[in-house]
Amino acid sequence: MSQGANLVLQWLSKLHLAQYVESFLDNGYDDLEVCKQIGEPDLDAIGVQVQYHRHRLLTAVQELIEEDRRRAPGYYFTLEPLEASACHHSDRVRDPGSHAQTTAVHQASCPGNHNPRFTDCNDFVTYPKLKLKVLIRDKLAKDGINLGQAPYTHKVGNCHPLIWYG
Repeated sequence: MSQGANLVLQWLSKLHLAQYVESFLDNGYDDLEVCKQIGEPDLDAIGVQVQYHRHRLLTAVQELIEEDRRRAPGYYFTLEPLEASACHHSDRVRDPGSHAQTTAVHQASCPGNHNPRFTDCNDFVTYPKLKLKVLIRDKLAKDGINLGQAPYTHKVGNCHPLIWYG
């Protein structure tokens, strides 16, 4: 059984619904990330007919989603170097409530790869390479992620394992 399938088994066991594990796996719900997509029609396909079990599963799915939201920082970062041309380009932006077009200019500290209507240029922060490396290392350690172990690393044929070096 794969690591994802084991997590699904543990999750269902915690809910006292381990009797559904085979149906979950047979229907492709072999990872908690996939289980977060479960809705009423999925429970029909899996074969969960008992209303109390359905309610318990749907509540647990919402808890998984909420747990992710609490853990997620709410922002992202890119590792690509900034191109000088990307920092000062303009986008033609149209306000949906008006017929006039306005021009939005990205600020110099912004990577320029976003739509200024939805994301402010001030939302972007530039970190020195060493500080970013330390932030990533600390976040991975805090979350218990070891990029040198499965599922992040695997051997391909006779080659050495693929390892991410920061």
